[in-house]
Amino acid sequence: MNDLLDFLSFSDPNVRFVAFGTMLLSAAAAIVGCFAFLRKQALVGDAIAHSILPGVCLAFIISGTKNPIYLLIGATISGWISLLMVNYISNHSKLKSDTSIGIVLSVFFGFGILLLTAIQHSGNASQAGLDKFLFGKAASLTSDDVTIFGSVAIALIFVVFLFYKEFKLISFNSDFARSIGLPVNFLEFVLSSLTVLAIAVGIQAVGVVLMAALLITPATAARFWTHQLWKMILIATILGAFSALLGTYISYLYPSMPTGPWIVVCLSFIALSSIFFAPKNGILPQLKRQQSNRLKIRNENILKLFFHLSEESEDYHQGFDFSTLLESRDFYPQELTKGLAYLKSKNQIRILNNKWHLTKLGLIEAKRIVRLHRLWEMYLNKKLKLAPDHVHNDAEAIEHIITPEVERLLEKELNYPTKDPHQSNIPYTD
Repeated sequence: MNDLLDFLSFSDPNVRFVAFGTMLLSAAAAIVGCFAFLRKQALVGDAIAHSILPGVCLAFIISGTKNPIYLLIGATISGWISLLMVNYISNHSKLKSDTSIGIVLSVFFGFGILLLTAIQHSGNASQAGLDKFLFGKAASLTSDDVTIFGSVAIALIFVVFLFYKEFKLISFNSDFARSIGLPVNFLEFVLSSLTVLAIAVGIQAVGVVLMAALLITPATAARFWTHQLWKMILIATILGAFSALLGTYISYLYPSMPTGPWIVVCLSFIALSSIFFAPKNGILPQLKRQQSNRLKIRNENILKLFFHLSEESEDYHQGFDFSTLLESRDFYPQELTKGLAYLKSKNQIRILNNKWHLTKLGLIEAKRIVRLHRLWEMYLNKKLKLAPDHVHNDAEAIEHIITPEVERLLEKELNYPTKDPHQSNIPYTD
């Protein structure tokens, strides 16, 4: 607890620079990463990150210094050239985008390693630490770095806020944006420039190898929590900044632990948790809803079976033994047993003398299910002109998801019919 309080006090200048610097980097990368994610350009971000290394090396060779501004300019130019080459190869050859990304990434990264090796053997004393751009060295951030990162983050947020609607439109439907007269090429240029800039400043924290994770992982996690873009951007920014703070704290507790990789590990853990546990879109909640829907369909089919077996005699409270129910519809014995037990617990059926009977509550529910089925059959037959022998399977699938509002619309649209296309009665609740 004392270590946590000391860390959160930010009294140590090194902790302050590292924490604020990585939070700014992660937040900026998360914002542009949302648009890259929606435009399906996750691998493009990886290509740009790897292609920035030769730009950093050339900027150092030309300037002879590790001034962050010079290195940032070189990284941005190199990243932009790689992006142009990916687009050019994809648009003017038979190669697909993934192949062009792989070619550009490999060539630029290989050239960067070659330049970095040459610099290390050049004897230039000021080259020490330049290799940190390869794997990142967030723990060495200074106040000048934080100032540059803060300036870039503010500029990036301002541009995104200024062109938010336009960026949103070209991310989801660039063809429509072009059809209404928006300068799509210019907007894509601006958005791509922001992506390159965010990656260029981010490699100092996590390096070229892990930069793609810093760009895409927060957006991936946020996508499982919302369907609205502005919420997705906000959540991604918060997750990115929080992961940066958490990774910095772990590195503060254990100095031998590298900050950048721990930021990515924290981000990955959050993303995996979102993928599995997000309330609406997570894998486990979806599996739970699917299971719930399967049980709902099973129970409603059992009630519908009782109604069909009793319909000819119109004695809806007569009893049926287990074997009769099993033979009348394709149920597994274990499935039917569980369904009957559940309906009995809900007081929709009861058992007397080893025979199962509908209760009053069960009859109301059975009528509702059959009514929805036959109303939908009638709608398909009257409005869509489908033959009576072509409507059953569709109605069998849709009857379980028709809401009361849709039911009322169907009744009104069909003028409250009493017969379905097969001339069976449509049961209305008394």
